[in-house]
Amino acid sequence: MLSAFWTGFLKSLETNKKKIPVLYSLLKQLKPIELSENRIILGCHNQAFKFFLEKKVSEIELTLSAFTHKKMSVELVVIPSKKIPKEAPLLSFQPSLEDVFYQAGLHAKYSFENFAVSTTNQVAFAAAQAVADNPGHSYNPLLFYGGVGVGKTHLAQSVARKVLQKDTSKKVFFCPGDQFTNELIEGIREKSTPRFRRKYRKLSLFIVDDVQFIAGKQTVQEEFFHTFNSVVSAGGQIILTSDRPPSEIKNLEDRLRSRFSGGLIVDIQPPDFELRTAILLIKAREKNIEIDIDAAKIIAEQITDTRGLEGTLLSLYAKILGQKEKIDLEAVDLFFSQRQKTNSFRVLPQDVIKTVCSYYNVKQSHLRGPVRNESIVLPRQIVMYILRSHLKLKLEEIAFLLKRKDHTTVIHAVDKMSGLIIKNPTIKQEIDGIITSLGLST
Repeated sequence: MLSAFWTGFLKSLETNKKKIPVLYSLLKQLKPIELSENRIILGCHNQAFKFFLEKKVSEIELTLSAFTHKKMSVELVVIPSKKIPKEAPLLSFQPSLEDVFYQAGLHAKYSFENFAVSTTNQVAFAAAQAVADNPGHSYNPLLFYGGVGVGKTHLAQSVARKVLQKDTSKKVFFCPGDQFTNELIEGIREKSTPRFRRKYRKLSLFIVDDVQFIAGKQTVQEEFFHTFNSVVSAGGQIILTSDRPPSEIKNLEDRLRSRFSGGLIVDIQPPDFELRTAILLIKAREKNIEIDIDAAKIIAEQITDTRGLEGTLLSLYAKILGQKEKIDLEAVDLFFSQRQKTNSFRVLPQDVIKTVCSYYNVKQSHLRGPVRNESIVLPRQIVMYILRSHLKLKLEEIAFLLKRKDHTTVIHAVDKMSGLIIKNPTIKQEIDGIITSLGLST
């Protein structure tokens, strides 16, 4: 039945293989391992091929769902090459460093090089560097806590990046606290908890972002306790982030509270004026936005939230685009005077498109074009999500604005972004920043 299903699926694609030649050739190299009601496990012949294919999982799932007329999820596993059909060619490439970062759950924008240091975070920065240089021995666990936007995630991911830069064979994974919970629930439902445990308990570096989300969930805390012990006892490093110290996390088991408190706990304070100015200048440089240092100081005085800094920068850039070469004092004064006159202003669809394109450094023509690679698809879907959920545009209007064939593409984008906001804190942070910069409520 499994073989017949897969053969039938591939046959259904033959008539359209000219439209999807790359995907079709890749699918032919996979071997179906297991099929359930809404899920299929596919075998790859090596880890490099798996790295490459995981970027196309969403495309494979959409194609499968269209064939089965129901939502399908795909899991990729590596199986010995002798189990792969002889006629399947082997891909002879090694994953790039960026591929390794992606597999570890890391975001390209987080590194020690672009982390601004001041008195409010210098202890945390020093501790993170010490752990990156000697993981498993300096401070274990290392726990950062503080409010939103103080740099906890940035520092934690910077450690992971440096560890992988030194040795790409290290098993490193950055995991939002709610993702650990969701994967465990899925493992219990699918009777695949052994695979879940193999994934987490063999890690060299395990980072859990917003660990407070596991509190109050008995089974999740039980599993996390054993995962924590397994990683540490094998010489691995644990890094945790939280919005509060372990002593203040409600409904956290005492044994976990004790484990969390057994290493170094660092409080990261909100950034002071000098740090906010430095952060703003770093963000501007990353996005190729020219800004006068005096203008940056005015913004840093007015905006105390780090996410608001980036949002304000993008809003200003969108307003001067095509009029000025850089953000100067005049532009900043005009911007804040307009905000004082009204707490809300009418946001146009073009404002959303401009701001998202500025944030992700993509061209508007690409956003409206046929390109379907990940660097374009994500910003395009975010634009659709904001236009639908915040500007309340009709599906057909959004499809027309972005030159999509029909509104079903918009429905898919809105559903996908709604799910990612729940599952992926990094994506949520980015979208919240964009929405704030537009003067919309998150």
